[in-house]
Amino acid sequence: MRHWMDKLVAIEDRYREVNQLIVDPGVISDSKRYAGLMREYKELGALVKLIVEFKTLLQNHTSTKELLAVETDPDMKEMAKEELEAIEARRETLEEELKMALIPKDPEDAKDCIVELRAGTGGDEASIFVGDLFRMYSKYIETKGWTMEIANVSEGTAGGFKEVIFTVSGDNIYGTLKYESGVHRVQRVPATESQGRIHTSAATVAVMPEADEVDVVLNLVDVKKDTYRASGAGGQHVNKTESAVRLTHLPTGVVVECQDGRSQHQNYEKALMVLRSRLYEAELAKKHQERAAERKSLVSTGDRSAKIRTYNYPQGRVTDHRINLTLYNLQAIIDGDIQEIIDALKMTENAEKLKAGQS
Repeated sequence: MRHWMDKLVAIEDRYREVNQLIVDPGVISDSKRYAGLMREYKELGALVKLIVEFKTLLQNHTSTKELLAVETDPDMKEMAKEELEAIEARRETLEEELKMALIPKDPEDAKDCIVELRAGTGGDEASIFVGDLFRMYSKYIETKGWTMEIANVSEGTAGGFKEVIFTVSGDNIYGTLKYESGVHRVQRVPATESQGRIHTSAATVAVMPEADEVDVVLNLVDVKKDTYRASGAGGQHVNKTESAVRLTHLPTGVVVECQDGRSQHQNYEKALMVLRSRLYEAELAKKHQERAAERKSLVSTGDRSAKIRTYNYPQGRVTDHRINLTLYNLQAIIDGDIQEIIDALKMTENAEKLKAGQS
């Protein structure tokens, strides 16, 4: 209990410190620092609320036990006993809530992210499925009030997309969307199938935290830049000028293309951001694999080739294979209602972290 209380006291001290900092004119003038502190203040505020309730429960527990020890009136004794039972039940629940809240968060979780969707096996049907996934994430992002910006699009020959890259900005983006990384599989009868046979197609989803210049020192001498005329959507302007940009990182061979912006400069900046984030994510993936191996994680393996979810249209079900979760509301999920799946994955990962911390 002492160890617990020490942690709680430290959190309350930090909350008071941050409370002072966010009214400091010197901090307010530094927009980046101020935004970070406001985010921390909000997170700590929710935790401090639990701590205050927990402390009150402890005090009530002590005073009720003392009353029970000296009380002689049978009715009062019975009331005190019932109250003590209620306090102990709530304390048990609150302790679990606090344990979960005290699990250290990954520093990447608060970052914005870059999402890459790519068609896998299945030909045209895989491209159509990428279009479905893109719409699903677009709807979800819209309901969360986040901001999405397209970086690159490569259209499929029969609809959908071979590839879509977009950025998402808002509150705790990567910490929410990171669970979507992996291979998504669809089972359905394609519109082009005359025999009514069910086909299986796949798409890869890669979610990367947006890397700052501080996270990855990118030497531009190692980056080869090519320009070309944009194709597909975008109108005549982008097709007549060499506004599309291709960057090749020579040491690793990583290639990034961006053509959705209205100018070469815009596409160059977007491509640099994606390149930086891909290099950063490659390092993070190694760390995630090491962590996953240590605690035999079901959720965050860092392996993009792992099959994580199946969308079965004939049966109207979606199955997340990491946690054996099956939901029979496929249409709602494809329409962007993926919060239940994300919450279940987050809960599983938190339980793994908690178990790892106690062992």
